[in-house]
Amino acid sequence: MGNADQEFMGADEYGRSLKGLGVNLLVRDVTRSVAFACDVLGATVAYADKDFAVLRHTSSRAAAEWMLHADGTYHSNPLLPLLDDSAPRGLGAEIRLYDCDPDAAVARALAHGHHVLQAATDKPHGLREAYILDPDGYCWVPGRPKD
Repeated sequence: MGNADQEFMGADEYGRSLKGLGVNLLVRDVTRSVAFACDVLGATVAYADKDFAVLRHTSSRAAAEWMLHADGTYHSNPLLPLLDDSAPRGLGAEIRLYDCDPDAAVARALAHGHHVLQAATDKPHGLREAYILDPDGYCWVPGRPKD
């Protein structure tokens, strides 16, 4: 499942290492969501198994890290009863991945059969962005400064 780090730290150590803002997405199928992140967003896999993944996107200007958890890992989490399998997840939220080429991401999304809500477009706030839905309906917005 992707190119994971050879030796990823244990759960307790990883949890204690987290700082700042964290993004964790509940997904129906971790393998499928890892493929989207790698194929479309150019992410790399720090760790992945069938229930959990840590993904990273690194560019010359910035780095981002986020987690995926399979629904089954949230057996006692209060969010689980609110999830409806028929509805897309993440409606109303945008997950913005800066310094990720939106034109290339759109091309990869289309090549892999993902839904592009908006092709790469120059925006008045100085960025070129695209809107792409992942397999669980989360809206990813890859973007970078306009040329």
